[in-house]
Amino acid sequence: QVQLVESGGGLVQPGGSLRLSCAASGSFFSFNVVGWYRQAPGKQREQVATITSGGGTNYADSVKGRFTISRDNAKNTMYLQMNSLKPEDTAVYYCRVWCADFGCNPAYSGWGQGTQVTVSS
Repeated sequence: QVQLVESGGGLVQPGGSLRLSCAASGSFFSFNVVGWYRQAPGKQREQVATITSGGGTNYADSVKGRFTISRDNAKNTMYLQMNSLKPEDTAVYYCRVWCADFGCNPAYSGWGQGTQVTVSS
């Protein structure tokens, strides 16, 4: 089971930016898919962005052009750069690691504890 520690959440005004980080333990980070999810009050958790071991990315329509996911395999860390933030981006953001690529480790999977992002003036 991987341990994931998130940081970077907080309060930001509409139009502002935040960068979330998620540091992972263990040795199989580079082989697995990583991603960010979010859950707003009263709503289901939704996928925001993912990045494969090969660097392929996918984004929810609601964040395309504003958010950028990246990973640094040497540091076992993933990032979510969030620009042009809107009040509707307010949610708890979770990072996740899982096995979905060839050669990945299915036992190396898990969720972060979540970090609050609040967009408000």
